Amino acid sequence: MEDFDLLVVGGGKAGKTLAMDWATSGKRVAMVERGMIGGSCVNVACIPTKALVASARALRTLRRAHRLGLAEVPRADVELLREHETGVVDGMVKTNRKQFRDSGMELVLGEARFTAHRTVDVTLDDGGSRTLRGDETVIDTGTRPLVPAIPGLADAGALTSDTLLRLDRLPESLVVIGGGPVGLEFADMFAAFGSRVSVTVPGPRLLPAEDEDIAEAVTAQLTASGVEVHTGRHVASVERDADGRAAVMLSDGTALMGDDVLVAVGRHPVTAGLNLAAAGVRTTDTGFILVDEHLSTGVPHTWAAGDVAGSPQFTHVSLDDYRILKANLAGDFRSTRDRLIPHTTFLSPELARVGMTETEARAAGYDVRVAKLPVAAIPRARTTLETEGIWKAVVDRDTERILGVALLGAEAGETLTTVQTAMLADLPYTALRDMIITHPTMSEGLNLLFAALQD
Repeated sequence: MEDFDLLVVGGGKAGKTLAMDWATSGKRVAMVERGMIGGSCVNVACIPTKALVASARALRTLRRAHRLGLAEVPRADVELLREHETGVVDGMVKTNRKQFRDSGMELVLGEARFTAHRTVDVTLDDGGSRTLRGDETVIDTGTRPLVPAIPGLADAGALTSDTLLRLDRLPESLVVIGGGPVGLEFADMFAAFGSRVSVTVPGPRLLPAEDEDIAEAVTAQLTASGVEVHTGRHVASVERDADGRAAVMLSDGTALMGDDVLVAVGRHPVTAGLNLAAAGVRTTDTGFILVDEHLSTGVPHTWAAGDVAGSPQFTHVSLDDYRILKANLAGDFRSTRDRLIPHTTFLSPELARVGMTETEARAAGYDVRVAKLPVAAIPRARTTLETEGIWKAVVDRDTERILGVALLGAEAGETLTTVQTAMLADLPYTALRDMIITHPTMSEGLNLLFAALQD
């Protein structure tokens, strides 16, 4: 048995950052990883998808070149797209590997399985095995795409957000099952690349976590980009015809035809092979590790972080989990409670949100005031001809504090940080309404948005 000050099982954002931090400080650290150097964000999630989102956005900008006084009309090339995506990913993987090595931590590539509290046997990728034990142990194995038990889905070779990135061609047609952020990002992206895209969801609308008016605006935006949206019908079955095309059969008998099918209905935790019972670690019915607000599993000196611990599935949340773990391992009592978590769905233009929706605020008993602003009213949007979208803010009438915003429009994710900062500082909405902001910028729209509050 090999003893370490810290044993990290899984190299997600929280785990790898903590491992490097401890190793740099001189502690003996081992991190076991199945093979994704840098975690899923670098390899199959945030980084490769946003690299392709950048390509899709550039393509859309260039296609309106004539309106900007330019003449070239580009097209998507799958080899160049792959070169761009893999170049970004390979560069970040190389950087992560160097950071791991320079920190002094021991990177162990293989499959870990708990045999006792804070103890794992690792089946090494290059053969053999090792037994590792940590004085402190952190589990950060992440999640994988969920593939539901739809008849014929597996046999039809359905793609996930992981495998879609490996396509060696651009499909002429693509059917997306799922109307959440991941499915819609791919739908929007492939529509820009020239694919005919259909999206189907069983519920009444896309993005059920958003207010209805925001979801409707996103649907209109996607429809204008050529995406066909089907709501209110579940997928009954999937099959390939004699020509190799996939038929996605809906519950009302409608058949959606596509060269490929993408399943984007959520993610499930990577815990099945860990033998967590031997570690004394409990999970939910769906396999997520049970932790308290301090990320403790309840087993002494055993912690979990990131997606596998049920944290909101964003890399920036996993980074905050690292901060919490670092503090608590040093004897502090930091908590996940009441975190103000922003998120952005990278459409063209993007949807960024922080805080409560109007629906959530009213359900919580707030007396709210609501402001809406068409993006076309922002001078910067007019100069770039990116006038699609709408901004929405929800304010507590009694305290004048901002409860939440949803920004659908160009550069929304960047603008959102200003609102988040105001919320964290507990400033009244008037601080943003009256703030002197550089003209012409998208952030200047915050002056206009909060001046439009309704009584």
